[in-house]
This record gives sequence, C-alpha cells and structure tokens, in this order.
Amino acid sequence: MLFLSEKEKIQWSEYARSIFGENISPGSFTGVVRENLRSAFDFYAGTFLAARGKNRLAVEWLRVGALNEEEGLFSSTFLLGFLERHNGELRMPALPFEDPKRFIHFAGVPDMKKAREKFIQVAGHTLPTFTKPVSFMDIGCGDGALTVRLLTHLLEIGRIGELQEVLLIDPSEAMMNLAKKNIRESFPDTLVRTENCRVQDFSCRINHHFDIAVSSLAYHHMPAEDKKTSISQLKPWINHFLLFELDANNDLPELFSPELALSVYQSYGRIIDFVYAHDAPVDVVTDCVDSFLMTELVSMMTQARGERTDYHMLRNQWNDLFYSHLGPEFTIQCDSNCYADEYIALFTMHYGRGE
Repeated sequence: MLFLSEKEKIQWSEYARSIFGENISPGSFTGVVRENLRSAFDFYAGTFLAARGKNRLAVEWLRVGALNEEEGLFSSTFLLGFLERHNGELRMPALPFEDPKRFIHFAGVPDMKKAREKFIQVAGHTLPTFTKPVSFMDIGCGDGALTVRLLTHLLEIGRIGELQEVLLIDPSEAMMNLAKKNIRESFPDTLVRTENCRVQDFSCRINHHFDIAVSSLAYHHMPAEDKKTSISQLKPWINHFLLFELDANNDLPELFSPELALSVYQSYGRIIDFVYAHDAPVDVVTDCVDSFLMTELVSMMTQARGERTDYHMLRNQWNDLFYSHLGPEFTIQCDSNCYADEYIALFTMHYGRGE
C-alpha cells in the first residue's frame, strides 16, 4: 500500500482547491506530484471536482489519469465508465446489499473465493478443539455461504464436535433470509436465530455466551468509534473473535482528504479489477460493480464520516483496537494474509480469551 508524506497531504489539498477554484485543466497544472502517484492524484482531482458538480473538468482529469494507470489498478478508468453510465454524475445508484446477487457474484470471483478459503483454513489452524457443543455468532452474515463452509470445515477436522446454536446478524433482510435458509439446510439439528439489524444496534443487548464470533467484511461498515463500542460490548459474551477484513486507510481520513482518495484509489481499484477479470456475463459484472462496489466508492468520495457506508481500517489500527478493547483477557492468536499485493491485503485476525 502506498502512503503520502505529511508534506504531500498538505500539497495535494492545496492543489485540489486551486484546481477547483481556478478551473485548472490537467494540461495547465504545474504542481509537482511524485511520479508513481500521478495517476492517483488525477483520480483525487477528478473525484474532488465531480463531488462538487464540475463534471466536465472532472472527466478531463480522470481521462488523463486513465492513460497512465498501471496494470491491475484502473480506478480512473472504472470511474469514467461509471460516470458515462450515470449521466456524468458522482451519485450512489443503489443501496449496498439491496440485492444479494451482487454480493454473491463478488464473493465468487476467483481472488475473493481463494481469500475466503484461506480464511477458513486459518480459522481451522488457530481455533482450539471444543469439547462441548459450540455456540457460534456470525456478524454480518451475508448469504451465509461462508458460515456454512467454515462450520463444515471445523466439524470435518474435529475442532467442533457438535454445533448447538448459530446466531446470524445482518441489516439486510434479503441477505438474512438467504443465510437462514442455507444454515438450516446444512445443519438441520442446530438452533438458528436471527437478528435483522446492524451489529452496533445489537451488541448492546446481547444476553448469553458464544464460543466463537466471526465477522467477514462487515465491521468496516461502522466508523472507528462505533467499532470500539461494539467490541467492548461483545467482550463479556465471547471467547474467540475471528475477523476477515480489507487492509485500507478508509476510516479516519475525512471527506476530500488526499489520504482517503489515495487509499480508495488503491483498494477499490484492485477489488473492482478482481470483478472485471472474472469471466461472467457483462450485465452481471456491471451490476455488481455499479450497484455494489461503485456505490461504496461514491459514498466515500462524497459523504462525510458518520454518513458514508464504509470505514475499512489499517491492520495496525485493528490490532490497536483489539489490544485496547479486548485485552488483557484476550490475546492475539494469529494475524495472517489471505490475499496481498502491492496495493491491498485481505487478512484474518484471531483474538482469543486466555485459559
């Protein structure tokens, strides 16, 4: 992952304000930008302008950025296509997770599928062997497919002997219904309970103990302050917490900050490339990108903290949060990559209660 120096953060902010205020085109821009970050700066300028309604000038900057993008990182190119499909406006076309099929397609692209399988393997390696029936909580369960595969794996390798209860938490009713169906079909003798709400609305009223809590690409939908509260509220009621998340700097940086734009440029550029690289019908791919991933990208580029939909944290920030809000009773059991390249990482983190 690439980062800006403190000096560059100030410079980029000043450049963006000048470009907006003076209607500076890419050909007239005289600022100095680090060579390997030039395409990212063009993306920053383009989103800065588009969010303020200067769509024509925004497209000029994004087109220049698209010409210089590196293989596998085409954020400006993807955003240009999105703008062309949406009347040149940087607006959210949908609510994330409104239709489960978009997330299901995303979860099935090869790189994501491999990363999710790696998460399952790591969980099997690091969890202890349970000698009593296990109660399991899935925070942000989605369609339940990952939960089915994880629990099946834990049963097959003997980490779990009997599955007593599964609690599914998700704010999407459509996702929840799919997850409930999948879990009940796979584990017909297990009690399945559901909470159709955000985890931050449920964690304050949890009232009994769970051996394992899992969250896959769900906690990043709340800002750091809510993550801290939720984790603190869960702490008395769980023994093990397994996290699968994206390592990105999309939480603490404020709207229109250069560091947020650079992080989104890298993280969403790579993730969207995963989807486009997968052989699938064009309409399915476009719907997944526009109504899921681009919806989240637009939210982060146009909405302030507290309003936007996504708050991915850096890995060290997650460790600091767990250390301060689960410790000292919990200790880190693993911190492992499930996917990693120059620009992003998907990781598994496991904190367990000491014996």
